[in-house]
Amino acid sequence: MIPEAILGLRCCQCDWEGPSVPFTYTCPDCSDNLDFIYDYDRINAFCTPLSLNKDHDASLWRYLPLLPVMKAPENRSLRVGGTPLVDFPRIAQNNGISRLQIKDDTRNPSGSLKDRASELAIQHAKELGHDKIIAASTGNAGSSLAALTAYHNIQSIILAPATAPPAKLTQILQYGAQLVPVNANYDSAFDLAIELSKRHNVYCRNTGVNPILAEGKKTVALEIAEQNHWKVPDHIFIPVGDGCIISSVYKGFFDLLSLNWIDTMPALHAVQAEGSAAIVNSLSNEHDIQAVSANTLADSISVDQPRDGTKARRAVIESDGQGFLVSDSNILTAQKLLSEATGIFAEPAAAAAYAGFLQASATGLFKGDDHVVLLVTGSGLKDTANAQKLLRSIEPVAATLADLETFLDSFQD
Repeated sequence: MIPEAILGLRCCQCDWEGPSVPFTYTCPDCSDNLDFIYDYDRINAFCTPLSLNKDHDASLWRYLPLLPVMKAPENRSLRVGGTPLVDFPRIAQNNGISRLQIKDDTRNPSGSLKDRASELAIQHAKELGHDKIIAASTGNAGSSLAALTAYHNIQSIILAPATAPPAKLTQILQYGAQLVPVNANYDSAFDLAIELSKRHNVYCRNTGVNPILAEGKKTVALEIAEQNHWKVPDHIFIPVGDGCIISSVYKGFFDLLSLNWIDTMPALHAVQAEGSAAIVNSLSNEHDIQAVSANTLADSISVDQPRDGTKARRAVIESDGQGFLVSDSNILTAQKLLSEATGIFAEPAAAAAYAGFLQASATGLFKGDDHVVLLVTGSGLKDTANAQKLLRSIEPVAATLADLETFLDSFQD
């Protein structure tokens, strides 16, 4: 990265602008969240879509000129990014559209999109001289940070609700991170992580308040554009909790528009669980975001107070997107249907994107020539307990051919 291409930071609320060094997490004037700003002409002088075509690095680091760090890590063999964008013509046909693609970020090292943020945050932390990182997480961000700090040989502390899915807590422990199960919800763990970060000068990887994380997550948008030869889809459906992923997708496409690498911004649709719908509620009622008491089985998007709500609202409104509310029942049904139709096992939060898409299709949102992308953000292997709720239990079969045939006949019935 040429340092001069990083112009600084800008507040998404009050438009304060300041330098990116020394680094600050939030706006010093209003405490809202920040965006990195770039000199796009300078970037275009040494990076173009044509030059990217010659880059054989399939990871997110192929986009280093659009990332706010000085260099890529030396060790990149545990690839983050470069995940498949897969066409599913049958789903497209069934829903009356020309093209349906799934961006499958379950293929990242820890099984979620959060690896994009962790990878960049670790490099940024190292460049600032930190040897320890703290994060609050409902599970995915924690297991992501734990995996990648193990790989990059840096310490991590993860604060997670004690009620988080056991598979996610197991991931964190397996990678050797310091897990702190908190007898409280995610929002309380979030505040504790910030307090500890300030008191002990530990780098904070908290979603929403660290603008580096959005820069890492925005690479999923850059990949969607590049994998479609810089022709963007008409609609993208994104599961939303804190709001950081949808705001990051917006930032990625905003950067590409500013570089004149693409011509349009896709409509970014926010899908939230009915029991955790602070952002979508604010869209439908046209008011500022009000905290809720979150209650949903989709733990990864279960949030009382969205920490990146301002930028999430901006992403939906400025892209002409919409908000969709889906019930837990809708989510579990969509999870099963998605697995059966695609072979992709998404966790409940990730399956919410498919539930939102099905709802949008039923309400007649799409035109016949529309191109739609679903962002699948996390693997269902992180939370098998909820998936089992729609699966019928199967009794063992005696090891005889007759019993096997009887069983198969009854199963078909």
